[in-house]
This record gives sequence, structure tokens and C-alpha cells, in this order.
Amino acid sequence: MPTLSINGVKHDLDVELDTPLLWALRDAAGLTGTKYGCGVAQCGACTVHIDGRAARSCATPVEAAVGAEITTIEGVAARGDHPVVAAWIERDVPQCGYCQPGQIMAACALLAENAAPSDADIDDGMQNICRCGCYADIRAAVHAAAAALKAGAKL
Repeated sequence: MPTLSINGVKHDLDVELDTPLLWALRDAAGLTGTKYGCGVAQCGACTVHIDGRAARSCATPVEAAVGAEITTIEGVAARGDHPVVAAWIERDVPQCGYCQPGQIMAACALLAENAAPSDADIDDGMQNICRCGCYADIRAAVHAAAAALKAGAKL
């Protein structure tokens, strides 16, 4: 039974080590904010952070996350004042919203590496797919979150 540190809490999960992290998070830990999209690490709906780096949880086995700190959308949104989440809400980014947890997690990882991304940096760094085509709103929200970080907000 592997133990995973998820959003700062240790979870003993009754899953096999080769189980995709996505299903361990959703089914065993009850954290359903991370979404299933494609199952082959292409769309990004399942993006989480493993030790601060964006990872596609549908293609990451639990074994690869043992001993690491996993952060899900629940961990990012828990405080209610995260600059990326605030920018998403302020700009009313999502249409259907299904991919947005993964988009937010990807944006957080991008901003952790590049606090002042250009449009090209955002386009290159945000490889998650949005079937509703909210890319312009996503880009605007990333710029807004970057401005909030520059003004002193914390990731």
C-alpha cells in the first residue's frame, strides 16, 4: 500500500504501484478535481504538480510519485486567494470548464518558472488542450496572474 503526500497530507492508498496517478487521486484519495481527458498524456486535463513540476497524471504511475509532494487543483484552490485562480475567475475564462483544473495547474507551473511570460512563452508553455477554444482568455489570465505576482502575490 503506497503512501502519497498529496496537498501536504499523507494518504495510504490501496492501489497497485503501476496504477495511473490520476486514478489513485480520484478513486482512492477522493480528489476529483483532476480530470480524465485522453488517457495518453496529450490533452493536459489531468495535470498535477509532482515536486512543483507539471505532470500528466494519466500517464504517471503511482510508483513515480512515492516520496514526492503532489499538488492537485484542490491544493491550489484551497485558500481561495491563489493569483492564478483569481485571474481565471476575474476573467471568466472557462466555457465548459472541464479542462480548466489542468489549465490552472499548467499556468502555475509556467509562472513558477517564468514570472513574466510573453504571449509566445505562454503559447509554448501551455500545451493543454481546450476544446472550447478559450486560449485568448487563458493567455489574458496568465498575464493577469503574472502581474499579481509582480505586485507581491504568492504562488
